[in-house]
Amino acid sequence: MPTLALPIHAASLTDAVVEAVRDGVQARELVADEVYSVYQLAELLGVSRSPVREAMLRLAEAGLVEIVRNRGFRVVVPSSRDVEEIFEVRLALEPAAAARAARLGCPDAVTCLAAMDDAAARADEPALWAADRALHRALLVASGNRRAAAIVEQLRATTALLGPPSTATGRSLADICAEHRPIVEAVVAGDADAADAAMRDHLEHTCFLLTQG
Repeated sequence: MPTLALPIHAASLTDAVVEAVRDGVQARELVADEVYSVYQLAELLGVSRSPVREAMLRLAEAGLVEIVRNRGFRVVVPSSRDVEEIFEVRLALEPAAAARAARLGCPDAVTCLAAMDDAAARADEPALWAADRALHRALLVASGNRRAAAIVEQLRATTALLGPPSTATGRSLADICAEHRPIVEAVVAGDADAADAAMRDHLEHTCFLLTQG
């Protein structure tokens, strides 16, 4: 029987169910070769079936689950080609955003990297994962494009189904921090070209590890 938990800070009950399912897949509590019913998920999370149905529809629209008629839903783990397409989109958005953040400034980048370093020192992978997401979002928001930040967050939710950052790519937590440091240093220095290049290197390397490594 899967073990799932509702997050406490979600904006709505449906959002909480969406996050719980994503976390369950990432933790391998929900697996791709099983069909789960709405009733089963509602019972596991202690909620009614209505927010579960809404969450499943939202996840299906995002391509994270497949609705199985009259039975429930099945988790859809992204293929290598899915991952490549996701990183093509991220490469179109994030290096340019990092360059613009370097020109405009992004004080939050230093805070996020410090949080990543602290999490790595404590071997707290969930905290590092959260700080990693916060850093990428901070750079996109600092570039002036909140819509791009929302798009990237959704894309990251799909690749997160492959597992935590160290497990999925074979990198240590310290490796992940080290890969982000040149991005932040370039942003702090106001070096747009270096920020663009560092972000591009990071994304291309991650894509390679997820698809071929």
